[in-house]
Amino acid sequence: MRSSGWCVVGILCNISTCITILANSPAGWTLDKSADRQGIDARSLQNSPYNLTGKDVFVGQVELSRPLRFAVDKLFNKLLSRDRAIVQPYAVFFRDGKAVPNRNIDDHSEQVAAVIISQDKTYRGIAPNAKLISAAYSQRRQDGQPEACLASQYIARQHNSTVRAINFSFGELLSEDPRPNPQLDGNALLTLCVDWLATTYNTLPIIAGNQGKGGIPIPTDLFNGFTVGFTHEVEGIYRQLDRGNLIDEPFIDRSNTGKYEQGEFFTDLNKDGKWTAGVESPLNGRRSLALLAPGNNLKLPNLQGKFKNANGSSFAAPHVVGTIALLHEYANRQIEIGQWSVEARRHELLKAVLINSADKIQDRGDGKNLGMSKTILDTFGKTWLDSEAYGSRVVPLSRSLGAGQLNARRALLQYQAGQQSPQNGVATIKAIGWDTNFVDVDNFQDYIFGEPLLADSFIAATLTWDRQVKLNDKNGNSLYDIGESFSDEGFNKIELYLMRSQDTDISQSIWSSTSQVDNLQHIFVKIPTTGKYKLRVVFKSPQTNTASQRYGLAWWAKNS
Repeated sequence: MRSSGWCVVGILCNISTCITILANSPAGWTLDKSADRQGIDARSLQNSPYNLTGKDVFVGQVELSRPLRFAVDKLFNKLLSRDRAIVQPYAVFFRDGKAVPNRNIDDHSEQVAAVIISQDKTYRGIAPNAKLISAAYSQRRQDGQPEACLASQYIARQHNSTVRAINFSFGELLSEDPRPNPQLDGNALLTLCVDWLATTYNTLPIIAGNQGKGGIPIPTDLFNGFTVGFTHEVEGIYRQLDRGNLIDEPFIDRSNTGKYEQGEFFTDLNKDGKWTAGVESPLNGRRSLALLAPGNNLKLPNLQGKFKNANGSSFAAPHVVGTIALLHEYANRQIEIGQWSVEARRHELLKAVLINSADKIQDRGDGKNLGMSKTILDTFGKTWLDSEAYGSRVVPLSRSLGAGQLNARRALLQYQAGQQSPQNGVATIKAIGWDTNFVDVDNFQDYIFGEPLLADSFIAATLTWDRQVKLNDKNGNSLYDIGESFSDEGFNKIELYLMRSQDTDISQSIWSSTSQVDNLQHIFVKIPTTGKYKLRVVFKSPQTNTASQRYGLAWWAKNS
């Protein structure tokens, strides 16, 4: 069964919807809190001096159904007068064509859209002036990944392929996947599709995290976007991973093969709260969960403009998409006045910026924790410093926490620092910055900090690049058509090193991120002694595909 909403608690509940009907008044709408300092701190970007609202930035939404659209749905007038409209998408579609009036609409897609573009004067969405383009893909029970891919492609191609991010708050069970013995190996059709779209159309897919009985994991095993989990409040602050993100569902092995096979079902036998590789999380220990965002006790409007309590990663993901719209609006301003190039719009770069600026450990006021505003906890009350990722050079992200929780204000500060690129393989950089560039096989790029870094302060650095996916284009039209497929062409092995500025051999590195199973590296470590340091991006042979690899890099450190 496909799901249009990965929710976990509520009075009215099934696999696709979990909602609690509330009073008509929005007085307690928690989106206002999740968007403010208690959550992702996007309100500070909406206000002076930034005044960012996502204006003229296109973002996408793909689900089984879609929100209402004035002038398309006559039902709109019956349910809600235009002047009371909270959610007004820029355009709506059904798969790769016009939306069918009064068809394929539901509360879930309306609520997801509200997180991004709510026009309510008091309880605004994250990017209320963004141009949201939404497509429904499902009409029949058998509709699935091919139809979802078709709708996603149609969204990505809108307005000369300027859709900056696409929200996916739905998923598919492994039991629905037609492959023999399907696993979360990145090779489901929809997973390959969204990775292909990211590279082909320079858009960033944002996937609501895997949750729910039996799991709804496809396409959470993607490479070229990332998956978002959700947090709940602790003493009024969104900062703890919700239990709904942690589901251990080992399969009932009817055939006694020791492998998951189609038709076998799931039940939580050992209650250990861990993810099952290949079933609830990707194979080989890879982490696709990159960020957390608020997703609990969010009171969001339904089609009638009444507010309901919504919970789940379905509503965490659009917090990220809305933030992306704010960042792109800022980039547009910089590009228009000639301060930045269009390279600032690269999806690999935005991915690196969002991940690198996430909250992990609250700063004590001395800047050594990089100005982070919250300490983020897993379900057992442990922090990122207690995770398997901290202290490991080969595990870039925490299985439970990713890189931490989205912080829109810090993401803008990271982005504002601007591009700092190498010349002849070497760049002199400031404490905060980013670059989008290429590195050739058997070569490297060095980023040398111009000022000494402070001992006992953290440095965060994130490197991202794409895996390559090929469209098996039977009719040669360069578009995915139902009946066609994709092939995984893998990703090059790029590594990230923190070194003393005078050292030349990576074996002398202070720290590194050298995961061999992901197209992302992330360093979060303390500077041992005050001094001069550098970051090195290394492309090791043999190459998997291209001999020159585009990447996005973001860093944040503390000068002495």
